[in-house]
Amino acid sequence: MKINAKYVVFSLITIASLYVLYHNERFIIDSAHPAWQRYEAFKWWLLPHAVFGAIVLLFAPLQFSDRLRKRFTKAHRVMGRLYVLGCFVLAPLGAYIQYYQERTGMPRSFTILAMVDAAMLMSATALAFLFAFKRKIALHRQWAVRSYAIALVFIAGRFVLGVTGWETLGVEIVQAIIWSCLAFSVLLGDVAIHWREICAAFSTRANSTVRTNETVAPRIARAA
Repeated sequence: MKINAKYVVFSLITIASLYVLYHNERFIIDSAHPAWQRYEAFKWWLLPHAVFGAIVLLFAPLQFSDRLRKRFTKAHRVMGRLYVLGCFVLAPLGAYIQYYQERTGMPRSFTILAMVDAAMLMSATALAFLFAFKRKIALHRQWAVRSYAIALVFIAGRFVLGVTGWETLGVEIVQAIIWSCLAFSVLLGDVAIHWREICAAFSTRANSTVRTNETVAPRIARAA
């Protein structure tokens, strides 16, 4: 049975997202949770950041469904515009919130990380929107994949830190993991874009090896 790589990837993303919601974000439904003391000072900045972040993470997977895109073209465009809006709201707000947290002792290096992340997300999203507007669909899809890969750094970083337990080792380790996830998002985004070509390259190599063996074997038999 042939396994659809897209289903595997989105299944893993769903599992990671559910873990992060439970492990990191369940305080949202508990008003007495001590985490609220930390967020109290900037909660009104955090609220739109969280709302638009949810829009981005919920709408993005639907944009990669070929079936939905063909059957509901208008809905695809509306959700795409909401995704763009979400990225352009949550990214600068996330950077500002990290800057605000310097007042509580967070290092400036974390703010720089948040600014780089925000710049990468907004740039990739802007290019995806530009190519969609210009009807250059192939390029639009490539930059949409890169944008989503960068957006998933929010999930990936928390998932890795939570599963490994490294979130308790200090802010330096947390930054290192998020930097790593940000770097790998670029690589994995391009792997996803060129997945068919990568598979075809390995398939061609395997077929060439088989043909070579089929050619050499009769010669060896005749020589014997």
